Amino acid sequence: MTQLEIARQGIISSEIEEVARQEGLQPDYIRRNVADGRVVVPANVNHKNLRPVGIGAGLSTKVNANIGTSSDAPGLSAEIEKLNVALEAGAHTVMDLSTGGDISGIRRALIEQCSVPVGTVPVYQAAIKSISNRGSIVDMTADDIFEAIEEHVRDGVDFITVHCGVTREVISYLEKKPRLSGIVSRGGSFHAGWIKHNNKENPLFEQFQRLLDIAKSHDVTLSLGDGLRPGCIADASDNAQIAELNVLGSLVVEARKNGVQVMVEGPGHLPLDQIETNMKLEKQLCHDAPFYVLGPLVTDIAAGYDHITGAIGGAIAAITGADFLCYVTPSEHLGLPDALDVRNGVIASRIAAHAADIVKGVKGARERDYQMSKARKNLDWETQHNLALDPQRFKEIRDRSKTKGDACTMCGDFCAMKLASEYVDNKGKCL
Repeated sequence: MTQLEIARQGIISSEIEEVARQEGLQPDYIRRNVADGRVVVPANVNHKNLRPVGIGAGLSTKVNANIGTSSDAPGLSAEIEKLNVALEAGAHTVMDLSTGGDISGIRRALIEQCSVPVGTVPVYQAAIKSISNRGSIVDMTADDIFEAIEEHVRDGVDFITVHCGVTREVISYLEKKPRLSGIVSRGGSFHAGWIKHNNKENPLFEQFQRLLDIAKSHDVTLSLGDGLRPGCIADASDNAQIAELNVLGSLVVEARKNGVQVMVEGPGHLPLDQIETNMKLEKQLCHDAPFYVLGPLVTDIAAGYDHITGAIGGAIAAITGADFLCYVTPSEHLGLPDALDVRNGVIASRIAAHAADIVKGVKGARERDYQMSKARKNLDWETQHNLALDPQRFKEIRDRSKTKGDACTMCGDFCAMKLASEYVDNKGKCL
């Protein structure tokens, strides 16, 4: 049985027990939300070294790190390094988006070494195989797509992005009102091109039950991809994006009926004033399914700094409904990220997630900040190091800023907290 079916029977699985322990919440609270579909616990039965996490209502905001090869950088060793860096930086999940080299071998090696849930986009491999066998992406068959999905599922992938909402009707909205950036989702473009070339419906939509049967067989969580997410501020919240979201909402219902865990992916590029509306609309149209957002990026002109752009949008998104942030690295829009980009992307998104968790009242979030402030007041550098979101960076800066006394080099002998502790008490009275 899937985690969803187990939870509906009133049973607390070992995976739900572990999620409850991590979150500091009662196991039955997690179970009820899994049963309702408001929380997912991606846990493929074939992922043997998995430490499960929960994503959704009432839980801490989770962060995903995308890694994977390209045709220009097909090697495994660099991706293993990125995986280790992502885990050390605190990523809750990792997605392998490989499109170069031995894709199957790379995926299996990453799953074997990864203790957190792993996600993939199987249509990438189906498309590449079709190019090799038939000469083009648009000549791939429905069976090609489903065979790739089955292979990923057997390998132990915990969640898969599937672009089921890219339908003939949804694509028609782009024809009625063309976009500035068009389709920026790689999977979305594959499906849209296939549909237009073959004049047929998207197989993942038309044969959705087939997809559900595969996912259910190994308890793989479906991540319903936003193939028509906006790729620039000018395209945000257009009819095509909303039409796809509406289709995904209907598929959420079908997945839950079949005992399959499901979450929904979202934009993309959004101006600040549209983020809250988008988050609330997803919750309404998709029946409170966990929401997984890329960024969102709040401006188009921050190339090289898009980890910051994404963190700004991610914090607002998480406060207003998002449950799961896909990191954005400084290399977004420029090239394949290296290990340092991965680290910076994870940390930036974790800052956004924690900032949102304080506002959402997630258990322990505000207490951690309180303890950090207390340690700063006491010039307790060891405790500050232990509480820091990035202890490694904390130590690097602290080690290069050694001083004669207890304070840091910012103020030196004129540290406000040190002076205040000597002459003024916490109530403002002279000592």
